[in-house]
Amino acid sequence: MPPNTTASSGQKPGKSGRKKGRRARLILIVLVLALIGGVAYGGYWGVSTVRASFPQTKGSLTLEGLSGPVDVKRDGYGIPQIYASSDTDLFMAQGYVQAQDRFYEMDVRRHMTSGRLSEMFGKGQVKNDEFLRTLGWDRVAKKEYDTKLSASTKKYLRAYAKGVNAYLKGKDGKDISLEYAALGFTNDYKPQEWTPVDSVAWLKAMAWDLRGNMQEEIDRSLMTSRLGPKQIADLYPDYPYGRNKTITQEGAYDSVTQSYVQNGSTTTGGTGQSTAGTGLAGDTTAPGGLQSQLSKLYDVLDDVPTAVGVNGNGIGSNSWVVSGGRTITGKPLLANDPHLSASLPSVWYQMGLHCTAVSSKCPYDVSGYTFAGMPGVIIGHNQNIAWGMTNSGVDVTDLYLEKITGNGYQYDGKVLPFTTRKETIKIAGGGSRTIVVRTTNNGPLLSDRDDELVKVGKKATVDAAAPDRGDGYAIALRWTALDPGTSMDAVFRIDKASGWDEFRKAAQSFEVPSQNLVYADGKGPKGHIGYQLPGKIPIRPKGDDGSLPSPGWDPKYSWTGNYIKPSELPYEFDPKRGYIVTANQAVVDKDKYPYTLTTDWGYGARSQRITDLIKTKTDGGGKISTDDMRQMQLDNSSEIAKLIVPELLKLDVADKNVRQTQKLLEGWDYTQDADSAAAAYFNAVWRNILKLAFGNKLPKELRVKGQCLYVDPVDTTGPADDDRKVLECGQRDADQAQPDGGDRWFEVVRKIIDDEHNDWWKAPKTRLDKAIDTRDELFVRAMKDARWELTAKLGKDLDTWSWGRLHRLFLKNQTLGTEGPAFLKYMLNRGPWKLSGGEATVNATGWNAAGGYGVVWVPSMRMVVNLDDLDKSKWINLSGASGHAYSAHYTDQTDKWAKGELLPWAFSPEAVEKSTSDTLVLKP
Repeated sequence: MPPNTTASSGQKPGKSGRKKGRRARLILIVLVLALIGGVAYGGYWGVSTVRASFPQTKGSLTLEGLSGPVDVKRDGYGIPQIYASSDTDLFMAQGYVQAQDRFYEMDVRRHMTSGRLSEMFGKGQVKNDEFLRTLGWDRVAKKEYDTKLSASTKKYLRAYAKGVNAYLKGKDGKDISLEYAALGFTNDYKPQEWTPVDSVAWLKAMAWDLRGNMQEEIDRSLMTSRLGPKQIADLYPDYPYGRNKTITQEGAYDSVTQSYVQNGSTTTGGTGQSTAGTGLAGDTTAPGGLQSQLSKLYDVLDDVPTAVGVNGNGIGSNSWVVSGGRTITGKPLLANDPHLSASLPSVWYQMGLHCTAVSSKCPYDVSGYTFAGMPGVIIGHNQNIAWGMTNSGVDVTDLYLEKITGNGYQYDGKVLPFTTRKETIKIAGGGSRTIVVRTTNNGPLLSDRDDELVKVGKKATVDAAAPDRGDGYAIALRWTALDPGTSMDAVFRIDKASGWDEFRKAAQSFEVPSQNLVYADGKGPKGHIGYQLPGKIPIRPKGDDGSLPSPGWDPKYSWTGNYIKPSELPYEFDPKRGYIVTANQAVVDKDKYPYTLTTDWGYGARSQRITDLIKTKTDGGGKISTDDMRQMQLDNSSEIAKLIVPELLKLDVADKNVRQTQKLLEGWDYTQDADSAAAAYFNAVWRNILKLAFGNKLPKELRVKGQCLYVDPVDTTGPADDDRKVLECGQRDADQAQPDGGDRWFEVVRKIIDDEHNDWWKAPKTRLDKAIDTRDELFVRAMKDARWELTAKLGKDLDTWSWGRLHRLFLKNQTLGTEGPAFLKYMLNRGPWKLSGGEATVNATGWNAAGGYGVVWVPSMRMVVNLDDLDKSKWINLSGASGHAYSAHYTDQTDKWAKGELLPWAFSPEAVEKSTSDTLVLKP
């Protein structure tokens, strides 16, 4: 540039610089003001939007359709108790109140059960909708409502829907919840009216979560690619009947009367765990297409929304009841804590439903836990009885490998046409997708929902097992929940049952999911306790125990159409031992029952620990209190640690750093408290034992995908750092399987721990370590690997190590808390909480060794019912009553839940009135 250019502009350099500086400052000021304005608007938007959706809990409201006034009394935790003079008013008010607190959750659930998530959240949910449409939960729910449910149940469902819709009337999305306001930025979704079928369909989602052994069917079949029958049998050992007691112990099946009889002695024999290793049921050799079909099905199942659960892995529950003769009160005590995947808000909703004058026209005086979106109470007590539930694990699903030919499938030497239907999936933002659902006589084709799976089936090799396979293979699902049932009837019948006989009769309607029902009442001098297994449980053809997928083309493996009769299902009433424990263990001894309920019970680590705790307290005449029951729910004792730690302490370890961590285990009482360094180290050792002994021997298809586990990096800044971290989704290496570490693996290791040279203890040489040939060598290596793993995670200073820094719970709001932008996740999600407990402990804060130590399932609520004085019962929820992110009741119970505390549970009108903080009167 020429030297005189600046001067020729007519401006002096100094003035130009000052003008540019003023302009820059002006721009900065404008930006700051804009930012302040934006923050102010953002703050106004946030505050106004949040407050707009908060429910009215005081004063009065007019509700068109009520026949009389209804009182809604909320305690200091926002838990409502509803008082009405008619049953329809009661359930209409229940719908209104639940919608006040949880409608967004209800809306997401019904879109999930009907396969319509794409309507809310766009194209990212299309694959999930395709799978859920294939299952057709809403279609089955509609058939139930139209053809199966009683007139009174349908009346209550209509009343409930009427209450929900009364809440929705005249409201925009932003008036209902913060999430709808956020959705308004991306699409024009508007909530639609609630229907009775929407309520019924949620039972299907819960049935899916508790469906039985479908995952085990797939796993066993996939194992045949690398393991023989003996090895598979090693990994699925028989239930230890001699060590871990069954639920029912004082009864047997009477073949003469064809009924289950308490204190009977007639036995007919049953079946144990399956040791089949062919990959397909019976003597049929597995075709070449089965492995690839099942491995791809893993991907389809793993994509099912988390709100439906964690696909059955590790799901369980505790419930037990102690008779009046063994309690301080002289009347029974009943405890329950169902284990489900953690969600925010909690899957449970606490409330009471009270007729102001109990009569045949208005028979309800009940309090407990229900699901938002469903009338009635699922678990709890009424004025006469109390009940709890745990998952029975009964096998009500079977997978079938089908041979496809043209537009049909092969069965009994013929080609039968598919039953087909078209489903159109609407997508938020515009567009739609149409799918065809094909169904065989065994059920819908799950494999159709993955294009690659369809291709794999067509390309599968022809072999001796299926030389006439036609156009390939597909996988169908047979499941009792896909048939219309009567479980909704059971909810209302149990809610008003007055005694054992009425309770058992009501339980007959509880078809799906099959649950262990425990019972207590306060009648007579000491009250009564009981147990009933309900459910629609198939009687399979002889030779098929449901442990492996079946050949769909062979009629001898088709379900017979017969189900175990209610009179034949196991039960107990006032057993002599004075207590009943259900924690997913075997229901009945295999030698006392003729039917195979499942081949995949939980192995009884929790149930036997609860039994031992009860016996320790009561042997010698001791009595159990309400707080004793609470303390038992919090038991953190590790059963696998009791087996392995003594062996670890015997080892001569050369590495001084590993010797240092070995010393952590000296004197440890096996209790997995959040502040325990020993618990942290042992669980890391256990995880590495599983990886070394079994991980490199299992087929790589047995992978854990789709479960978002909160793992590395954990809290590395020391125990004082409680800030919320960025959540990371842990996933193990794709080329190696990893056991989940549940109580089945406890039993696997127990069987071989004394065999120091068992082949399972062998591991190949690695770049850094020599080959392993014995148990002790493997244990030493696991101790070393665990030491360095935790050093990387928790730091070098062992004094700062603790189980809670590894074992943390994050509560994520469904949908937008997992799929939304970062700022919205921050607004909606909460955590972490550093938890005690662990896998297969009574305090079952479960973690999956395949992904890390983060908590993936939890005691979703806890309750202890005192049948001597119902007002002295206690309860707690995982989160809070409200689904509104900035409500005082969003997570106001979580801190207490994490500490193992319980809240007072008022029931009588006097106790409820005393605990009431807010009263809302709903007027006609």
